[in-house]
Amino acid sequence: MAVHAHPDDEASKGAAMMAAYAAAGAEVLVVTCTGGEAGSLLNPSFADLVRAERDITAVRREEMARAAQALGVQQVWLGFLDSGLPEGDPLPALPDHCFAQLPLQTAAAPLVALVRRFRPHVLISYDEAGGYPHPDHIQAHHVTLEAWRRAGDADAYPGTGEPWEISKLYYDRAFNPDKFRALHEGFLALGQESPFEARLTMYARMDAMREVLRRRDAGEDISDPEHLPPFVPPHHEVTTQVPVADFLDERDAALRAHATQVDPDGPFFAAPNDLLRTTWPWEDYALIESRVLAPTPEDDLFNGLR
Repeated sequence: MAVHAHPDDEASKGAAMMAAYAAAGAEVLVVTCTGGEAGSLLNPSFADLVRAERDITAVRREEMARAAQALGVQQVWLGFLDSGLPEGDPLPALPDHCFAQLPLQTAAAPLVALVRRFRPHVLISYDEAGGYPHPDHIQAHHVTLEAWRRAGDADAYPGTGEPWEISKLYYDRAFNPDKFRALHEGFLALGQESPFEARLTMYARMDAMREVLRRRDAGEDISDPEHLPPFVPPHHEVTTQVPVADFLDERDAALRAHATQVDPDGPFFAAPNDLLRTTWPWEDYALIESRVLAPTPEDDLFNGLR
């Protein structure tokens, strides 16, 4: 079971992995927490502008159905309202009753019920910063952790089904810096310009920020506000690399299915699949907790369960 905030998140984070497991006979369920109602049109080549503006929710539901079909997976909507990504200074308030505004137990109850019905062995979602600090991604993290902790507790969430204890919890590491460093070197080895220079610069800055925070936590006086970043993403070591070389085309089909959100000439397609197959033919995860013996590093989310 993979828990995602919006339709299209499943295509950019772990899509080839899910296609691989579905093809191998596993039951794979994508849980989409919100309908993506607050999403903007991000693909400049999208043709039906009138329909997208008139009813973006319906368009995105159709896109999600096509993406699930491309991956061969099941998909369920939790039915919550997209919170949107607030912008400005000061930041505007989130919409009333949106996903990120809900109390944890209210937001988690449908996911706990779904866990108890689907009975997954493996649960995947985002880290504590949501992968990036979108309020719906952060809330998706919280409800996933709540389901991990409480779905097996017979006294928790009465009326949502028989308890089911999940065996393994992973965080997605789709934007693992090591992957982009390897791809960068792959482009250079081919005598080509790398499209990842800016990304690697960003990662270097994040590493420098972590060092500043480490020094501050060690008691050094770091008073220059330029050296006190408002947000530094957490770091979780990759423990698990699932081979996906044979399922990159399915991932691409799922991405293109989300035509309002994904530019076919955009950054998700910056590295050709042939380069990915020879340079980084995996999708990356961090094993956060396991209730079964599962030594790492590993190449299988079901390590310890087979």
